Amino acid sequence: MPESESHAIAIIGGATAGAEAAAIFSSQGILTVVFEQNATPYGKVEDGLPKWHLELRNKEYGLIDAKLSQDHVHFVPLTGIGRDIELKSLAEEWGFQAIVLANGAWRDRLLPLEGADAYIDRGLIYQNPYIQWFNHCDEPNYDGPEYEIVDDTLVIGGGLASIDMVKIVQLGLTLRGLRERGIEEDLVNLEVKGIPATLEKHGLQWEDLGYKGATLYYRRGIEDMPLVSMPDNANDKVREKIQKSRLRVLEKAQSKYLFKVAPLHAPVGLITEDERLVGIRFARTRLEEGRVILTDEEVEARAALVISSIGSIPAAVSGIPMRGELYDFQDWDLGRLEGFDTLFSAGNVVTGKGNIVDSRRHAKKVASHVADQYLQLADVVKRKDPLKPEARNAILKRVAEQQARVNYDGDYRTWIGAARSSTDA
Repeated sequence: MPESESHAIAIIGGATAGAEAAAIFSSQGILTVVFEQNATPYGKVEDGLPKWHLELRNKEYGLIDAKLSQDHVHFVPLTGIGRDIELKSLAEEWGFQAIVLANGAWRDRLLPLEGADAYIDRGLIYQNPYIQWFNHCDEPNYDGPEYEIVDDTLVIGGGLASIDMVKIVQLGLTLRGLRERGIEEDLVNLEVKGIPATLEKHGLQWEDLGYKGATLYYRRGIEDMPLVSMPDNANDKVREKIQKSRLRVLEKAQSKYLFKVAPLHAPVGLITEDERLVGIRFARTRLEEGRVILTDEEVEARAALVISSIGSIPAAVSGIPMRGELYDFQDWDLGRLEGFDTLFSAGNVVTGKGNIVDSRRHAKKVASHVADQYLQLADVVKRKDPLKPEARNAILKRVAEQQARVNYDGDYRTWIGAARSSTDA
């Protein structure tokens, strides 16, 4: 047994947070097993970013691949914890000394309006399935839900993902309007250059296309939109700087993609006709000491389609205690769960931000704590004794058996190459 592989850790989820944790553990010679529910480990890098983010996506793919193909890392694809292997079994029977939960946030936060979910796919769509359709609908083997880009779309939300939703609509409508005039444009070029510049090249303006376009409704003020992260414990000067940066980000996006924004609007009711959702009733809001206060003034906003983009939350996993729609973390800093003494959580599953930078930062913090303080040092938390050779071999045997069940031969680069070729075909 390599002397350095004296500890073993399981990571659930191989995307940004999971790969970052794996790199930290492997650099310290820790036996690291990454369980991934999908064939590829890219998570929301693949299905949370719209497909025009080619450079960013390929960059992140490369970073994840490099980290998951390092020494001491064993990749186990097509294996869902709670689906194929019980979490309790992984924690108590496999022999791992620690588990890091890095399975992200895949479930849409429910629109908080009574009866709203009765109108899913009948005028209401949630962000995650919509963007997955947008990213994959042109693939010959796509078999997911079918949607379409609809003029006069109303988006509820306020973060970067919500901006992406209105951009999908605006860019899609522009391509359609140009195509109707016999003009073909490329999505990526259109996103880079912006709608006004592209239309001007063809002697057109947005008004010439005859579309109403998309409108984004947000319950707080524009300066409160989480388009730029606010540091913890920011002072007044930093806060003001971040708020100005948020305004600039939104202004630039609106000037390039021509969507409308209605701040200080909180959804309070549904507008329905003929068993379809045809709009939302909003209460105008004001802010008092950072809290959203609903006023008595209400407005009706009718729309051909409503997209809810109010955040993502972790998918329920068998064995993980829940508090409402979130995991019942007893320690939100390190993602600790009651009843799982060896488990930690990292990335979006804890932060809920859906941000690559934030996810990587939090994973680095948690993984460093686990490696340095939980496993190695005797004077903090609880030191784990080194693995005996037979214990390490038992873990590797179970890992190999699960890899064999999904026809994975242990060659990460070859597997990923085949999987991505299949998607691109």
